Amino acid sequence: MLNDGGAGTGVGQYARTVIAALQAVDQRILVLGDGGPTEHRSRNAKWLAASRPWSRVASISNQGFHARDIFREAQIFFSIYKRPMPIRLPGVPGIMHWSYPLPLQAIGWRNLYTVHDVMPLDPAIPSPVNGPRLHAMLDALCTAGADFVTVSESARVQITARMGWPIDTVTTCHQAIDVTGAVHDVLPDGLRRGNYLLYVGAVEARKNLLRLLDAYSVSGITTPLVISGPDGLDAAIVDARIRATPGAIRLGLQTRETVLQLITGARALVLVSLAEGFGLPVAEAMALGTPVLSADVSALAEVGGGATLLVDPLNLMAIRKGLIAIDGDSVLRDRLSALGLKRARYFALEPYARRLLKLYGMA
Repeated sequence: MLNDGGAGTGVGQYARTVIAALQAVDQRILVLGDGGPTEHRSRNAKWLAASRPWSRVASISNQGFHARDIFREAQIFFSIYKRPMPIRLPGVPGIMHWSYPLPLQAIGWRNLYTVHDVMPLDPAIPSPVNGPRLHAMLDALCTAGADFVTVSESARVQITARMGWPIDTVTTCHQAIDVTGAVHDVLPDGLRRGNYLLYVGAVEARKNLLRLLDAYSVSGITTPLVISGPDGLDAAIVDARIRATPGAIRLGLQTRETVLQLITGARALVLVSLAEGFGLPVAEAMALGTPVLSADVSALAEVGGGATLLVDPLNLMAIRKGLIAIDGDSVLRDRLSALGLKRARYFALEPYARRLLKLYGMA
């Protein structure tokens, strides 16, 4: 069983690929949902409902399990009691694969929590997530007997180090990618296929966009640099720099289909983040045959597996050199494209399903 992932987010995409991979090998999947909107209840009524100290009980249908407002209630419950909120699920106990850390625990089930990264625990990395609360929640889940999985070996090392846990507390299971739906269609804003460099992701500080824009500005490249993604921390500052950078184009949050279309049509994908837990755009670009220029941070290098052009994200001239190389060298791009397609096979749904079954102790 899996909990709902946020639509349109990396976590949402993670949940969808877990479901798709398990369905591909004929595993039965039940999803835990929050039972629909609760706007008609007052704020006080919602808080009183969340403060009940006993366990919750979910209902079941053909679509899965439902418990009204369960995810929001769990957050309030944790704030009050400093422990995960227990929930009872109908039927025979199985594996509850939480797609991200939540202060919830399925009674009698094996509770397996995906921790994508612990960047909020690093004070040097700006994050909208409350780091001390995340630390307390992970410790509470661990005390309650939870198992943990993450999406890269790099993330595993960082998680256990930040939490002070033994390394075997967390298991690595590289996530999958699913690029079905990629089409060759009309691109947004009059972009021409093969004639733009592309960044995909949140517009925020840890993505190193200011340094990328500076490197692009001094590179002499005339190929447009397209930045596509939702506002994150410091988005206004990045937007101002984009407007001041000739050749840079800002697109907002796009549909999943448009993102895949943008990646497919790009001359190269550029991701020079200061930190990542996995780096989903890199894996997706490789699967679509798009060359990749990425930071040499450990997770991105791990995902790239030797099939990407790596640069030091703190060195503006190194980023500039990488941009010039991947923009102007078609032989390099062809080589990276071929290597990327080969590397991306590892992240396909079928091998991922095998990794999941091994993780669950079913293989």
